[in-house]
Amino acid sequence: MSWLIRAKKALASRQLFDNWYSLLASYALAKVGFNVRLKARINDCILDTLPKTYRHLINWYYEGLIKDLECRSGKVFLNGVEVSDINEPLNNSEKLAEVFGWKYDSLCNCWTKNNIRIRHMREAVLRTFDFSIFKDLSVNGRVVVDVGAYIGDTAIYFAWRGARKVVAVEPHSGAYEEMLENIRLNSLETTIFPINAGIASRPSKILLEEVDIETTNVTYHRPNDQKGAIPAVTLGDLIREFNLSGAVLKINCEGCEYDVILNDYEHVKTFKELLFQYHASAKPLLKKLSEDFTCEIVNRDYRLVKCINKDPSL
Repeated sequence: MSWLIRAKKALASRQLFDNWYSLLASYALAKVGFNVRLKARINDCILDTLPKTYRHLINWYYEGLIKDLECRSGKVFLNGVEVSDINEPLNNSEKLAEVFGWKYDSLCNCWTKNNIRIRHMREAVLRTFDFSIFKDLSVNGRVVVDVGAYIGDTAIYFAWRGARKVVAVEPHSGAYEEMLENIRLNSLETTIFPINAGIASRPSKILLEEVDIETTNVTYHRPNDQKGAIPAVTLGDLIREFNLSGAVLKINCEGCEYDVILNDYEHVKTFKELLFQYHASAKPLLKKLSEDFTCEIVNRDYRLVKCINKDPSL
């Protein structure tokens, strides 16, 4: 992040906190390890504020997700939504969704915003639709392979942004079932093609750790042929089945990107565009991809890299 953007965010904090300058100083001390307490003054209220809450509120205000922060009669309101305390939205996805404008519709038993319907509100939904962490991928009018589709939030997002077809690969059975629900809720059965499998550089099986649907964002894909392992398809399988020449590839598979990119590069290089999340060092991946792609890190917070194929014919 450039110093100019940091300065703009610091100045933006004036719109949220009455004691913005002293609060900024306290945050700076906390960031370098000093044991200081952040006390935010809003109207007539003094609120204990976690450093990460302070950081997120400023970022969200700067990005337009937060319009106002008020405290009236001891009650805190974000975008007009009452929260139990200023730190609550960081630990409550449903409350944060309300702050960002999502509504729970009892008719469909789902969360709605901008004509998008989601059965259960999860942090990943906010990252995808509100933080727009995949906005750098050019999907309009294209076919997208979504590796690590989770509950279908990214597949629905790509369809919402104009993708004509999305092949959504997700190995976790609970996440996959929820993805099917979300696809039906949005009437995208003819656009999104879900596959309950892992992905690997060769036909094999992967073993998932015993994780629930909320904690699949840990490294849990393990190549293994033990009992309970599930099939892993390859990019070659998908290319042949869905005619994916010149398609777009998104990979967020909790570590499998190293196997796929380094050991199945023959198929990776057939994609027009690639966006992947790395989980250790990106250097070996970038070195390999540089043979055919121009790459850049587009989101350091989420470790996202976008690559565009140098071949103009794709």
